[in-house]
Amino acid sequence: MTISAPPRPRSSAVTARSSAGTGHPFPVPASRSGRHPTPTAAVAHDDEASGPASRAAHGRAKRALDVVVAVLALVVTVPLLIVVALLVRGSSPGPVLFRQERVGRDGRPFVLLKFRTMVVDGRPPQGALVSDRVDGGPLFKMRDDPRVTRVGRVLRRRSLDELPQLWNILRGDMSLVGPRPALPCEVATYDALARRRLEVKPGLTGAWQVGGRSDLSWSDGLALDLDYVRRASLAYDLRVLLATVRVVVRPVGAY
Repeated sequence: MTISAPPRPRSSAVTARSSAGTGHPFPVPASRSGRHPTPTAAVAHDDEASGPASRAAHGRAKRALDVVVAVLALVVTVPLLIVVALLVRGSSPGPVLFRQERVGRDGRPFVLLKFRTMVVDGRPPQGALVSDRVDGGPLFKMRDDPRVTRVGRVLRRRSLDELPQLWNILRGDMSLVGPRPALPCEVATYDALARRRLEVKPGLTGAWQVGGRSDLSWSDGLALDLDYVRRASLAYDLRVLLATVRVVVRPVGAY
């Protein structure tokens, strides 16, 4: 199945990291400077162009889509959720669910749910918090994290650890599509540009996730998130959701 990318800015290019042939349906918009690729100013935000009434209508439609899909997904995946919970319980001592404070829309904190993929009270190796920062940005991601359990590696690769966030979507903390929810310590380092990620609800999936996930640098991933913030629409959401199926089946950049 071929998935077409959302319309790109007329003046944007594709960075070398996300050039043709990578298989990612959402290429990274290139900046004029080449240092921090971001959506170009030529791209009008759908909300800005359409006015308050259209923004409200889009918000209601997006929320309806979130609730319907989340309810259906929870019903369909009940057997899978039970199996995963049993596997997590048997993988190592500790709770099945991992709870962590994240930052939502407009900086509001909420408790994010995930299936636990690490040993309890696992601490990163000395110096890892510095050496494994993504592209010098605020993200910390270890490719071979020794704290991750054997079951946890499989769950992460297939994104199954994220399934409990369907409950976060029903609560209204998150949406199906949007920038991934950041940690408070990450948000504390954001500049004005990065804080634009907080203008929409964080998502279970998003342009960054289907555009390369952890293989992308911080600046490239930020460019995709900001492109979504500028052009958020139901059509964009549906394209990301379809691309997510492809990424889950053939995971790239997941660890």
